Amino acid sequence: MNRLARLSAFTAAVATSVALVGAAPAAFASGSATLPVMDPAGAEFTEAAGATPLATDKTIPHWNGSFTDPTNGTTYGYNMVGTDPSTNSASTVPTDIIPVNIVFSANDGYALNGTDVVNRTVASPIFQASDYTSTTKSTGGAGELSPGNVGVQYEDAIMRSQFNKTGTGYHVNLGQPAVQAPVTMTIPSGKGSAYQNTRGVTYGLVDYAWFSSRIQQLMGQQHTDATHLPIFLTNNVMLYEGSVNNCCVIGYHGASKATGNGGGSTNGNGNQGVQTFAFSAYSTPGTFRGDYIKDIHALSHEIAEWGDDPFVNNTVNPWVTPTAPQYGCTSVMETGDPVVGIGFTLPGNTYDTNASADGSWHPEDEVLLPWFARQSPNTTAQPSQSGTGGRYTFMGDLNPYPGFQKPATGC
Repeated sequence: MNRLARLSAFTAAVATSVALVGAAPAAFASGSATLPVMDPAGAEFTEAAGATPLATDKTIPHWNGSFTDPTNGTTYGYNMVGTDPSTNSASTVPTDIIPVNIVFSANDGYALNGTDVVNRTVASPIFQASDYTSTTKSTGGAGELSPGNVGVQYEDAIMRSQFNKTGTGYHVNLGQPAVQAPVTMTIPSGKGSAYQNTRGVTYGLVDYAWFSSRIQQLMGQQHTDATHLPIFLTNNVMLYEGSVNNCCVIGYHGASKATGNGGGSTNGNGNQGVQTFAFSAYSTPGTFRGDYIKDIHALSHEIAEWGDDPFVNNTVNPWVTPTAPQYGCTSVMETGDPVVGIGFTLPGNTYDTNASADGSWHPEDEVLLPWFARQSPNTTAQPSQSGTGGRYTFMGDLNPYPGFQKPATGC
């Protein structure tokens, strides 16, 4: 069973269907079904199964390193996307966006189409160069963010800050995405439904196991290239496990043998493909309460985690944080898990225009390697805004939680 994170902060508790409302063919949806009203539970993230490539395997560019945790004396190895930061060289990973159009049989064919959010995703800071010098709004307020990260993509900014490489030739870029032909999934009754929340925002829920098995099949059918990162994109369609009360997974990433068959952990035995991949829902503003789980928050989470743990096999000394009690004590090196819902804004989102939109993009903060490594003093990452040492998250001093101004706490 995949580990699912349960986030209750920033969102309302699940409500039962208390009414039925007429859902006109609202923007970015099709159909005239009457949708049940239900507020979604918390936003969740998980990881799919991983794969360990051999040196001869065909996959994305990556490098490996290690650190010794001073609290237990154990040496941990890791793989990351791109090139070793010490080389000050750049890498670019070709990227494919596969829009997933979801048709709900339970709602008389009501559809939420991933094609409708492709242009805004491509125009977002995930793929376009932005200025990360400062932010006008974050979980910790406005202020200086990451000086020197100008004219770079989101993941590139995270990586350059993580290894204090702003102003150098070190870059980890995503290629401008090749948008593939959309895939239509017709969801059987009993495997998903469309809803409206009490703020009038339409969203969809699909059974996690059903959806994920089809993603694996699609990678085989579409012959995805193991040297590319395919992103399966939905329009505010999220996943539940077992019951709609047990939702809402808005993103995950994984790796598997590049056959598209099955989702179990795979170890390559030479000259085969190891495919990394991601699923993300584009979050319509107002789906969740709170300021930051909007638009590309889910995709930023998954891209950053893919960058630091592309094969889903990096482990560290177990950690725990009061900002993410849903994880308990965990050893995964997933950079977004401790900081779900903590974020900042970047200007330029002219696409989302409903009452909950604010004209901004809402990427997530990310924990950096020295936090997991219990490195103190932190001599690896970009100095914090206060100049008291290296930062432990990308936002540095703008992350208001004390647990992110120092290394991770053990269990």
